Amino acid sequence: MPLLSELAADWADPDLVPRPVLSIGGVAEHPGQRRKIDFHSHRKGELLLLMRGVLTCEVEGSFWLVPPQGAIWIPGGMSHKVTGAGGMEGYVVFIDPAAASNLPSHCCALSTTPLLRELVIRASTLPTLYAEQGMDARVTALLVDELAATPTGHLRLPMPADARLRRIVEMIIDDPADRTTMQGWARRAGLSERTMARLLANETGMSFGRWRQQLHLMLAVKWLGTGASVQQVADGLGYESPGSFVTMFRKAMGTTPGRYIAQ
Repeated sequence: MPLLSELAADWADPDLVPRPVLSIGGVAEHPGQRRKIDFHSHRKGELLLLMRGVLTCEVEGSFWLVPPQGAIWIPGGMSHKVTGAGGMEGYVVFIDPAAASNLPSHCCALSTTPLLRELVIRASTLPTLYAEQGMDARVTALLVDELAATPTGHLRLPMPADARLRRIVEMIIDDPADRTTMQGWARRAGLSERTMARLLANETGMSFGRWRQQLHLMLAVKWLGTGASVQQVADGLGYESPGSFVTMFRKAMGTTPGRYIAQ
């Protein structure tokens, strides 16, 4: 997997591999190292499955988080940027559009199943030019079928295009513990509160409070996935106590932070 390890000598452009499914795995063991693949696209769709660590991915106006045991599906032709840090283990699966007709036509996070994970791992052991008939082909076909049945996740953050809102967004991401009200942020950007609310709703479909909570959820999952304690996450997000953070997380995700990461 190029993001996680050095390119293998036999690495090929996935769009040029004449097989419907290509699965590649990799490991990175550098805790302080940051990795990034800038905006690019493929003709084939791409599944990023993370077994250990955390990835973030920006895809055409939205910011996505891939937690441990999670995945993201990026249809072919979509420009995307991927960033990871620390120790990671994961897989990338490229799927030809002809084989992806039952898969989502939009980018989405996935709550992976044990079967999907095992199929991805098994497919990564196949030769690049595996036999197009027989067990190898059946494994890859079942992988695509299981992917089509996988439930979608919720770790997506819409990103506004308006330059004034983007400045606000960047400041909040840089300091998520800043509890400035929407009125205060609007003033910093030279906007009225009403104009900011209207722009944010038009461009993200969310209110300011809902957008900031979604950002906090994504950052919480990211930090918890890299080993931070609940206390550290609560402090980093500006909550008065770990209890108030846990309450917010449980209401939004249906479980506690500890159980979410354990699952």
